[in-house]
Amino acid sequence: MDATGAVTRAVAQFAATHLDPGADVCVGLSGGPDSLALIACAVRAGLSVRALVVDHALQDGSDDVAADAAQTARGLGAHATVLPVQVGWTGGPEAAAREARYAALDDARDGAPVLLAHTADDQAETVLLGLARGSGARSIAGMRPWNPPWGRPLLGIRRAQTLAACTELGLRPHHDPHNRDPRFTRVRLRAEVLPLLDDVLHGGVVEALGRTASSVRADNEALDELAADRYRSVVGDDGLDAAGIRGLPAAVRTRVVRRWLLEIGATEPTHRVICAVDDLVTDERSRAQVAVGGDPSARRVVVRAGQRLTARLVER
Repeated sequence: MDATGAVTRAVAQFAATHLDPGADVCVGLSGGPDSLALIACAVRAGLSVRALVVDHALQDGSDDVAADAAQTARGLGAHATVLPVQVGWTGGPEAAAREARYAALDDARDGAPVLLAHTADDQAETVLLGLARGSGARSIAGMRPWNPPWGRPLLGIRRAQTLAACTELGLRPHHDPHNRDPRFTRVRLRAEVLPLLDDVLHGGVVEALGRTASSVRADNEALDELAADRYRSVVGDDGLDAAGIRGLPAAVRTRVVRRWLLEIGATEPTHRVICAVDDLVTDERSRAQVAVGGDPSARRVVVRAGQRLTARLVER
């Protein structure tokens, strides 16, 4: 099997569809098989590549791993930069590391798009997590192939193919022990749940979950456009016009609510928060206060004022 050819074609097709001809790109490189195959095949596809190697400093010797990955990238014909970061604890270790990584990549990309090595297997895990958490269609839609500046050319490529590509090219990827640690939910999905589903359903589960994500994402984009059209007529300096959206289908109405919450400075609104604010829209008698964020000194709440929803700060 020509895994290198499959990965290279995926990168070339992504570039032809989403990037300007001759555009410089960055690649988020961990040194693992997925990102190593991505950077090697991006160079083979004719792209001008700069590797951004984030050192999370969460394991002994992480600086050596990052330096080795950068040196491998240079040997493949890419430029490379190591980005040391400090990882906090907000949201747990996985979320904190992800936040630090994306911030470092964004700061270092210098206006260029960043290609990330998420594969079809990563997409399937994301969809399963969304289903299990009941977090709505936006989560089930998974990761977008192109969400500027982030590009994911390998969402149609299996993890086994990236590993095979590294073998074909004589590359020796780093295998992060965290990716085998069962304390992490994604690791158990990868090692236990997806193989079991494949066994019970006679294969094809990763591909089926990827198709589900693509279908739901297309529906989401259509509904988001409908919500955006209505949003402009129901939001003003004095808040959100509840009467103006009460009769909308729930799928459109809750999208208007979510967009307004983001505009007023709410932290990333969860499904529960969006539904609670939507209850204020549909129940004209409600006098509830819905907490949507804030800081240690005050919390931000949404309340009904006549036919409008408004946000205010309440001291703690």
